[in-house]
Amino acid sequence: MVLLKSFTNIFRVPELRKRMLFTLGSLIIYRLGIIIPIVGVNVAMLGERLKQATGLGIFFSYFDTVSGSALSQCTLFALGISPYITASIAMQLLTMAIPQLEQLQKEGDYGRKIINQYTRYLTLAVAFMSSVTYAIGLQAAGLVLQPGIGFLVLFVLSMTAGAMFIMWVGEQISLYGIGNGASVLIFAGIVSRLPDLVARTVQYVKLGTTDIISVAIMLAFFILIVACIVYLEKGERKIPVQYARRIVGNRVYGGQNSYIPFKINPVGVMPVIFASAALNWPVIIANVLAAKFESLQFLKDIVNSRPVFLSMEFVLIIFFTFLYTALVFNPDELSENIKKNGGFIPGIRPGKKTALFFDYILNRIGLVGAIYLGILAIVPDILRTIFDVPFMLSGVSLLIAVGVSLEISAQVETFLIEHRYEGFLSSGRVKNRMAR
Repeated sequence: MVLLKSFTNIFRVPELRKRMLFTLGSLIIYRLGIIIPIVGVNVAMLGERLKQATGLGIFFSYFDTVSGSALSQCTLFALGISPYITASIAMQLLTMAIPQLEQLQKEGDYGRKIINQYTRYLTLAVAFMSSVTYAIGLQAAGLVLQPGIGFLVLFVLSMTAGAMFIMWVGEQISLYGIGNGASVLIFAGIVSRLPDLVARTVQYVKLGTTDIISVAIMLAFFILIVACIVYLEKGERKIPVQYARRIVGNRVYGGQNSYIPFKINPVGVMPVIFASAALNWPVIIANVLAAKFESLQFLKDIVNSRPVFLSMEFVLIIFFTFLYTALVFNPDELSENIKKNGGFIPGIRPGKKTALFFDYILNRIGLVGAIYLGILAIVPDILRTIFDVPFMLSGVSLLIAVGVSLEISAQVETFLIEHRYEGFLSSGRVKNRMAR
């Protein structure tokens, strides 16, 4: 009953109700675009090819996961949000490397709008190149019904337009919906595969291909990992802040104690998404080079090796955790804001010393959060290999799904608390006026 009441409260707050309905409507449009096929492709043969662990299957297996099986069906939204994620990674790295972009980022909303516009242009370029590569790969693999320039033009235009529309939908969800738009779309793609994964697992258990005990053990680990993600996502380090008293006229301001919460994982699931997107490029490059040059076959074998792949995934998650933390948090700005409001951290001088202290805390917490993300990302894949259960969610997909769910629930809870808090203040003001 309590859970049902909390759910119905969502639709009692007008702004939250609008945001929830807008998000649901956007996801419906997204899922409808996924079932619209692009003409000229042998979808049946493509699906069989993507199930293989080599060749074209290595190229597009990740993108098929985050797009909700749109790639294996070669639909209008087959590229999904992947071009935008790739462009975002490139722009963040360029922002750190190019002084002009770094200066733009420091100019507040104006600078961020310019950088976002550059990201859109880069997304268009990435989507176009990905569409061309995909079309050429389909023709080379013999999966096109009528190869030729006509197919290339129609295919590239359709898929590029679909990728740009998905980018726009993600931005609209971020502005008018609930949660980060890119994360929500990836979450929808992953969750949409769950019924099929469960059905295939049940089918393989009935056929005797997979042991029921292994599935039960894997399910227990699955629940344990979800519990660990939820527990660690809620963990935080509280930094105490004291505010000095100020007397303005006949009133006294400040003189209170507060704290700044630093979460164990301060940047959510974005490092996992970035690492997964970036990890596919070495795999693609190694496979292309091996196809062209026989002497580089060893490079393909190394990159496609599961231990090497998981090790690279672990390292990239740590790297992007630190990178994204540095981009999101500004210790100097946080320190300056506390100083302007008359606050200080006990035992730490205001100003530069406070900024250095925040940087030290972020590095320590960031290391713990990065290791935690990396371990939880690779553990399900290791367990899946040990127990030979091939149809469970990968570690990255599991982290994204649970992490985005927690982000959305936290944002919904914030709206509910804000609504109740405002109502409490309003009633308090009414009582004070009546008393006077």
